Amino acid sequence: MTSITRLSIAVLIVLFSYQSHAQNNILEKLEEIAIIDQKVMMPMRDGIRLATDIYRPKTDEKVPIIFSRTPYNFNSWGDGEQRTRTAQRAYEAVKRGYAYVVQNERGRYFSEGKWDILGVPLTDGYDAFSWMKDQPWSNGKIGTIGCSSTAEWQMAVAALDHPSHAAMVPQAYGAGVGRVGDLYEQGNWYRGGVEQMLFFSWLYGVEHDKFKPRIPAGATQEDLIRISRFYDLAPENPRVDMSEALSHLPIQDILQNINGKREVFDKMVRRKPNHPDWYAGGLYHDDMGFGVPSFWFASWYDVSITPNLALFNHVRNNAEDAEVRDNQYMVIAPVLHCRYTRATENTMVGERNVGDARLNYDEQIYAWFDWWLKGENTNFKEKTPRVQYYTMGSNTWQSANQWPPKDSQLVTYYLNSGGEANTMYGDGSLSTKMPGKDNPDSYVYDPMNPVKSYGGNVCCTGNAVQGGSFDQRVMETRNDILVYTTDILEEGVEVTGFIESTLYVSSDVKDTDFTIKLIDVYPDGTAYNLDETIQRARFREGYDKEVFMKEGDVYKIDLTPMATSNYFKKGHRIRIEISSSNFPRFARNLNTGGDNYDESEGVVANNSIHHSKAHPSHIKLPIKQD
Repeated sequence: MTSITRLSIAVLIVLFSYQSHAQNNILEKLEEIAIIDQKVMMPMRDGIRLATDIYRPKTDEKVPIIFSRTPYNFNSWGDGEQRTRTAQRAYEAVKRGYAYVVQNERGRYFSEGKWDILGVPLTDGYDAFSWMKDQPWSNGKIGTIGCSSTAEWQMAVAALDHPSHAAMVPQAYGAGVGRVGDLYEQGNWYRGGVEQMLFFSWLYGVEHDKFKPRIPAGATQEDLIRISRFYDLAPENPRVDMSEALSHLPIQDILQNINGKREVFDKMVRRKPNHPDWYAGGLYHDDMGFGVPSFWFASWYDVSITPNLALFNHVRNNAEDAEVRDNQYMVIAPVLHCRYTRATENTMVGERNVGDARLNYDEQIYAWFDWWLKGENTNFKEKTPRVQYYTMGSNTWQSANQWPPKDSQLVTYYLNSGGEANTMYGDGSLSTKMPGKDNPDSYVYDPMNPVKSYGGNVCCTGNAVQGGSFDQRVMETRNDILVYTTDILEEGVEVTGFIESTLYVSSDVKDTDFTIKLIDVYPDGTAYNLDETIQRARFREGYDKEVFMKEGDVYKIDLTPMATSNYFKKGHRIRIEISSSNFPRFARNLNTGGDNYDESEGVVANNSIHHSKAHPSHIKLPIKQD
């Protein structure tokens, strides 16, 4: 055995011992202050029982409840970060006078039934509220909290307006947003009619094999507790190189190709953006009501910042109850998916240092819950801005009474070139000057050689894409990327709000995609990505129909809005990139006009971006006015 091997083993032993000590320590602290009731099988209206752990203060007084419902493993026995995290969250809640209740969705771990994304049916959430409010130790007030999959179910259940659902704190909740206005992401499955491949990877890692061990129906709580001490029903699929796996064609066979469980995936991969089944599950859509005061948490480098902000605005403007409309608050942090508490005095998102992005999250969240669940006068409304958002570049927290801030005004920047905007060395420019003669910029999009995703606003893709901000110059030498850049800024410019973009395009194929990326270019040339989006041409007139292109015709395409808050300092430049692929963040368009999901052969597309008085391709930037 080499000295390096002995050292590695020693490090692992120390790390394991440290994790075990940390977990045992928090469990001991929790046992000192809490009554712990694990593997309570909460009954739903159809007889299915959901595994639930309850931690409540040692008191005879009735207490409010903080409820977390999740598809993930929260078994507090054994080792693991997730289990220590559950115990820590329970401890923080109980010491503040709350019962902390955590429950698995049906079909997950010890819960009975068959699982589907977002833990449908919606009645499970409603039934859980009814059961909890009737417990002798409950004061009847329930707040929900969670990030990602523990947040995404909350919106559709909020539409049911259970009288005990008093407040919620959804964090990184985009995969629960179906349709809001013109946005048809259907739970992050789509962006602009293009599949976001994060769910291909996520489902492989999350879904348990159909032959997994199952607890016999009617097992007692005593049996379940005993079993959970040595076996927590948490098998792991073999590790897969997702950067390779996501390249497989046809995309409908990706999970089959890596021996993943396919039932949920197989039905979703065939749905088009406006398929009726999107409206029959657990997603929230804008034709549903909304009855719960909410403290929303989003982040600039999450997968769904635009629909997250759009939903916040929708609820503020359209909730039937005026009190609900008036009690919607938002925090937008400069971090990746669910990384709020990992901000430091030198917060890194990818390669970019965005400064001290720390915020007193716990203090604000518990002030919110104390107000709604305990009835305490925490002065939350007086102390807390309607919207707290972090501006990168200036690296400061700011506040506003609405989103976007009322002092942000859209300014149009037009694409210009002499017809050679290809690569960062081309002649593409971005300015407020209207273009004159049309000198279209053309490029070849080969779906067998797509533009690779490099950083970005993404999560859950394994090793296929690393999220965050990275120097895009490594990509901008490709001839199939068009680059448009402003002159050097003589004064700093703050861009805060939704970014709208319109392209006039033509192609020699029936259908293709168009991508856009917003970039902050530093004086030394470093080009940091801020946000990105994509649009499938066949859906340019709406997601309820498919309209194909004809060779030689020019078409107007309005892309899904982007969003950011970034200060472009004096000496910097504003840049956009345009192409037809961003893979594997988004699935490749094979350009055939077919279903795409069941195809293995692509067609090369010759695509053009037009910019003239007749076809003024442009981007509208929300410039914050002094």
